[in-house]
Amino acid sequence: MLKRISTGQLRTGMFLQELCGSWLEHPFWRTSFKITDPKDIRRIVESGIRDVWIDTAKGLDVAPPVVAQAAPEPAAEPAPVVAPEELPAPPARVEAAAELQRAARIVSTAKEAVTSMFQEARMGQAIDAESAGPLVEEIAGSVLRNPGALISLARLKTKDDYTYMHSVAVCALMVALGRELGLDEKMIREVGLAGLLHDIGKMAIPLDILNKPGKLTDSEFVCVKSHPEEGWKMLQEGRGVGETTLDVCLHHHEKVDGSGYPHRLAGDAISLVAKMGAVCDVYDAITSNRPYKAGWAPTESLRKMTEWSNGHFDPTVFRAFVKAVGIYPLGSLVRLQSGRLGVVVSQTGKSLLTPQVKVFFSTRSNAHVRPELVDLDRPGCPDRIVDHEDPSRWGFGDLSEMWATAG
Repeated sequence: MLKRISTGQLRTGMFLQELCGSWLEHPFWRTSFKITDPKDIRRIVESGIRDVWIDTAKGLDVAPPVVAQAAPEPAAEPAPVVAPEELPAPPARVEAAAELQRAARIVSTAKEAVTSMFQEARMGQAIDAESAGPLVEEIAGSVLRNPGALISLARLKTKDDYTYMHSVAVCALMVALGRELGLDEKMIREVGLAGLLHDIGKMAIPLDILNKPGKLTDSEFVCVKSHPEEGWKMLQEGRGVGETTLDVCLHHHEKVDGSGYPHRLAGDAISLVAKMGAVCDVYDAITSNRPYKAGWAPTESLRKMTEWSNGHFDPTVFRAFVKAVGIYPLGSLVRLQSGRLGVVVSQTGKSLLTPQVKVFFSTRSNAHVRPELVDLDRPGCPDRIVDHEDPSRWGFGDLSEMWATAG
């Protein structure tokens, strides 16, 4: 039986079903577990959460009050329980600048949550996919408000946290692609969860191989290629794992020409969700810094993927992906017809070729200029993008601060 109680009534032995409030406010990646450590109660109270739901069928009930003999008070009506399938309406779209701060908070908390979840999997604990639902919901909410903000922030991973942040990024990319393909809200959350867990099998790979900075030996590469099947096994033993997540985990390295792995599936033998997983996985992998190489710029990555698209990706899915992330994703360095260089800071949603750009450098004078926000979609705007640029060619360092503080 579900019962809503105040955090002051918590005690060890209770089964915590749900924390009331936003997932971002509480200190756990999961919300459903049995409380065995008093420290967990203290963490909940200190987080500011006031109420929780407990399941008295799985753990202890509230301790009965010690009262003097008196007429019993009538029981209060329990708060209504929202059915899991009742999803909120899609959030209204906002500008990237308005979403960036919130997205940064979500990315930071998601990194901690995924790290904890994956480390538990490495130690042999069963995956609880249901508890990852609130995490996926927060990521999906941000992406649906503005896809560029969280997706671009998730791309800013280090070599050390690549495995965990890659999962966050692929979750966000799957949500954006699902929306572009017209999937319903329930399915969008399902593909988001699939993206979050698609690489869980890497927790079966020895760390010295997974984080090796140099080229893998043949035997090491065979070991790494086992991660889809290892992940599929892990997920089958978990709780709340649906067919979509199992499919994407097992088949996100299949290619439409049949040259992928583990089953060398081709064409229509590969499901839509697995084809989606393949595109999102590759894009984030090649735009990220890895132990053995630096990532490519977003626009350069899309150009490379276009070259591979005939044999690697489903053409329809890839075209939808380009529309979802934009030809010039947030953070892309572009050269304008005026000779100025700028960083893409927002997509207008009207045209893939006319984003908002923060210009800061003149190629004609070879010098920095006062930063200016240029809306290429504005009627009568005299400028346009003529090409993308490699930041290293111009000696620029990390440009993330420029677009991550857009406005």
